[in-house]
Amino acid sequence: MTAKKPSARKPRDDAALRRLVFQAALAHIPFDGFSDRTLERAREDAGVTKAELPRLFPHGGLSLVEEFSTWADDEMEAALKKQKLADMKIRARIKAAVMARLDVLRPHKDSARRAAAFLALPPNAPTAAKLLYRTVDRMWRLAGDTSTDFNFYTKRGILAGVWSATLVRWFNDNGKSESATKEFLDARIENVMQFEKLKAQLRERAKDLPSLSDILGRFSARS
Repeated sequence: MTAKKPSARKPRDDAALRRLVFQAALAHIPFDGFSDRTLERAREDAGVTKAELPRLFPHGGLSLVEEFSTWADDEMEAALKKQKLADMKIRARIKAAVMARLDVLRPHKDSARRAAAFLALPPNAPTAAKLLYRTVDRMWRLAGDTSTDFNFYTKRGILAGVWSATLVRWFNDNGKSESATKEFLDARIENVMQFEKLKAQLRERAKDLPSLSDILGRFSARS
């Protein structure tokens, strides 16, 4: 008997399979939302077995929303890497990141609306916060942020507000040029820049103020 040749088939990679199912789901989300029905149809389209689906999307529609957000972040990064961000001022880098994320979502605006509504449900709040943080963190890193101090968190918190507000404005912007969204984003970024200038001024003034140890030392000397 001739020995059987070993199978040339490579093990199926979960990340690749998950992305494959998600890509197939994009055609169904506008009609069926982030539902089990969408996942089942996408599974069939992608040629994934029923046994594999629970492993790939353990939380059903919520896992599908998470993959949608991860895909959009990945596409945003790919687009930004083609731009010369290093030659831009910081406000231009942030604007480029926000607009790149919107550019990714534009062909899937209805799906993005459904995703936002799904994440707005109270039980999904922890996932919504996690995905928002991932997005703004990626934006800042691509913009060249290397901070590790308290600024690391304040920058992400501020950008989370800018991105969330701009996304809502974009959902309601039906103009072909989306000029209303761009003006709204410019205004939000200008507010952030003014806040940063104020912080810098306060830090500069604080240099001339006595430190807490100096004040305590003076009280100790008097006693």
